[in-house]
Amino acid sequence: RAADHADDTGGRVTLAFVRRRPNRHHPDRDVVGSVSLIREISPTSPHRAHLDILADLSLPARLRWLDAHGKPRNFDGLLEAWLAALDTEALNRRFYRDLFAWFERAIAAARFPADQPVALPPEEHIIRLITRLLFVWFLKEKGLVADDLFVEHQVAGLLKDYDRAAGDSYYRAVLQNLFFATLNTEINQRRFSRRTSRDHRNFAVYRYHNEIADPERMRALFAQTPFVNGGLFDCLDSFDATTSGGIRVDCFTDNASHRAGHSVPNHLFFGDDASPGIIDLFRRYRFTVEENTPAEQEVALDPELLGKVFENLLAAVNPETRQTARRETGSYYTPRPVVDYMVDEALVAALTPANGDGDADGAAAGADDDAAADDAPLRYLLDYADAFADRDALFAEPQRETIIRAIARLKVIDPAVGSGAFPMGILHKLTLALRRLDPDNRIWEQVQREQASARAGDAFDIDNPADRDAELTEISATFERYRDSDYGRKLYLIQNCIYGVDVQPIAAQIAKLRFFISLAIEQQPSADAADNYGIRPLPNLETRFVAADALLPLARPAQRALGQTAAVTRLERQIADNRERHFHATTRAAKRDCRREDAKLRAQLAKALGADGFSAAAADQLAAWDAFDQNAAAADWFDAEYMFGVPGGFNIVIGNPPYVQLQKDGGRLGRRYQKAGFATYARTGDVYQLFYEKGCQLLAPARGILSCITSNSWLKAEYGKSTRRYLAEQHSPLRLLEMGKDVFEQAIVDASILIARQGPGDAPALGVDLDRLDDKSFPPEASLWHEFRPQGDRPWSLLTPAEQSVMDKIASAGTP
Repeated sequence: RAADHADDTGGRVTLAFVRRRPNRHHPDRDVVGSVSLIREISPTSPHRAHLDILADLSLPARLRWLDAHGKPRNFDGLLEAWLAALDTEALNRRFYRDLFAWFERAIAAARFPADQPVALPPEEHIIRLITRLLFVWFLKEKGLVADDLFVEHQVAGLLKDYDRAAGDSYYRAVLQNLFFATLNTEINQRRFSRRTSRDHRNFAVYRYHNEIADPERMRALFAQTPFVNGGLFDCLDSFDATTSGGIRVDCFTDNASHRAGHSVPNHLFFGDDASPGIIDLFRRYRFTVEENTPAEQEVALDPELLGKVFENLLAAVNPETRQTARRETGSYYTPRPVVDYMVDEALVAALTPANGDGDADGAAAGADDDAAADDAPLRYLLDYADAFADRDALFAEPQRETIIRAIARLKVIDPAVGSGAFPMGILHKLTLALRRLDPDNRIWEQVQREQASARAGDAFDIDNPADRDAELTEISATFERYRDSDYGRKLYLIQNCIYGVDVQPIAAQIAKLRFFISLAIEQQPSADAADNYGIRPLPNLETRFVAADALLPLARPAQRALGQTAAVTRLERQIADNRERHFHATTRAAKRDCRREDAKLRAQLAKALGADGFSAAAADQLAAWDAFDQNAAAADWFDAEYMFGVPGGFNIVIGNPPYVQLQKDGGRLGRRYQKAGFATYARTGDVYQLFYEKGCQLLAPARGILSCITSNSWLKAEYGKSTRRYLAEQHSPLRLLEMGKDVFEQAIVDASILIARQGPGDAPALGVDLDRLDDKSFPPEASLWHEFRPQGDRPWSLLTPAEQSVMDKIASAGTP
């Protein structure tokens, strides 16, 4: 069904293409299955992207709708043709191909300083530039950044001697001033550098005055933009001079000699049809500040699509996948339906006790299986497609509060976070659940106040009541402004529930970008500059997404927890409290104070640990790890208690870990992890097997849920024996789904999804092999799942009951 709607005020047209499906609860009725939208088409001055989409709808759809004699077939055929043309996956691939072609040109054309203590590869510089520009583009779509800053003829009038072919002033005078001295500086503190020694390393002031033709016009354009904070626009140059060990990464300085070797040419931003700049590329596509869901998708680039683009870019710079990714157009991301399925299964398993008759602490903390009720209401709660009209019939008031409190206590981690697809999936589904259970945020606000009060009560720094009460005041202000919004839901889920680790620092940066965008799009701009245009500055996520090798532990004495003495415990508490203050810090001065305090406390902790029997190596690792240093390499160790303040394990470990053979490159990875204490280590195995074991180690006791997608080779290969034995004997596989080769377009391996519970148990394991089904619908219907038996280190096979009966007879009569 297609429909159009004209806006009464702007004369714009929206086209909606609706696919219907049977109602799950009333099969005799139809409900909306999914909607594809082309929003706000201007009849008088249409966006180029709208013209391209409408052209795609005309010819291909008409050809498929007509039979060989030119006669119409039926409207279903027409709709299918239209929906194929509106496929957002195709849009994503087209955008990625265009962006990757620009990415390759940019690496060749741009120059970055190489003689530095920390010299980032050009690829990371370019990806960081893309992340910053994309965030700015989304702000521009919300009317928070002046469009004239991205129109070449306007730019040419702002800059002296602008030269597209040979110049490089646009990046410096426009973009760097926008990034560092506008978006990362409070409105009332913005000004040009006075070119004094005091301003020399002050990254909050405008620079390049002598390259700007109209400084006042430039300032007026910048003045339309709020202060956003968040760390994405922190200048990565150090305050120390290079002669004292300082580094230059962004080279944001008026001293030309200090930015020698740094140039991003103008033609990379504004080009021609043959070689478009990145600004030209962005203008070819339509961006939306609405987050698409499986039930409703606008045919435009939304943050979810951009996550897929970044996953492909990460593959292009990762040494393990670089060659393949550069040959192919790439699909290295986990598809949205797979992410949603894994997220749903993990959340339902973790939260089901909260839907039963147990107390509020039952969920996510260790309730008995017999306390669990039917999980259908929870699945309904997490289903985008259902209107959820009968919430009150499914959940009584006490049940709603119990589930909300369980959600507030959830701890979720992705130990190989990539671009953040799984943490974002968790955020979206939990936000949906909270919106449906608590539309006015009344219960959610109360829970946040209780948790903040508990943290304040546990704090040792009780001499400063202002700090102790600041978070309560902030919570009240948040919900006063965003009472009916998802902003408060997302903010406190990010603060308290969701974490990620990746060995690639740029991956952690991209994951943070996606969460920044998700928070920014929930805010409603205003015209009040004194109120920062209605925008609340973003939180700082450095202690939520960290760059570290999740497979290598802290080199501390075996079985020795951090807090063993009063001095160590006190310092740990102070470090955790200081990092929470940094999460909420919204001024440059406040962030700087928190970072200095962190360095001081880390040094004190290392000294106290040495006195407490810790090895010097472990103490030095803790003291050296600076969560706020965006230039640092990934830590060669990981400790969830210290880095995230999560001592009791996670309720959900979820993700798509890398697939790399340990014997590849002469056994480099094998040597790295051979002595890391893994029971599942096999010299001929794969690194994803170690992530299975590490994931289980990270789980909270008794009810933690592991949800991973990997190659399925471990199920039958000889090197998978130790993994099969470990999971079968020490944990409880719940679901095994064989996916085949069609999950990732460029993959050459079959994939499988495993859902397991921490510790041994009696719950039956269910499995299904999609390759053996006629109906490839995903996820498979409940009737297609059969019980399977994980038999120690023997190969795991997904058999029908009849096949299993035959196998049992063979096994009983012969020798395996």
